[in-house]
Amino acid sequence: MADQTDDLAARACVPCRGGVPALTQAEIEPLLARLSGWQVVEGHHLSKEYDFDDFVSALDFVNRVGAVAESEGHHPDVYLAWGKVRLDIWTHKIDGLTASDFFFAAKADREL
Repeated sequence: MADQTDDLAARACVPCRGGVPALTQAEIEPLLARLSGWQVVEGHHLSKEYDFDDFVSALDFVNRVGAVAESEGHHPDVYLAWGKVRLDIWTHKIDGLTASDFFFAAKADREL
């Protein structure tokens, strides 16, 4: 599994300018199988919750993911609470999933 996730994480997120279709369920399934612990919610976005021992560890993770988001130009919705972080990822321009969302999910996991 790690090799497949690393392969996704090595891919660059491509900015979406709109006008492209969201991935179909058939296109989503093989990409999702290469990630660990991520869920597709209502065919619309990826979601994963991470657990940490304390607030500071969770915040550090959020800051690392934020730096990746800035460098990739691909920004998740981030929810931070004591000992928990949830990331929701989708391509806002098309209001659905693209391959870049899966690339970003793998990059986020690499920040643990």
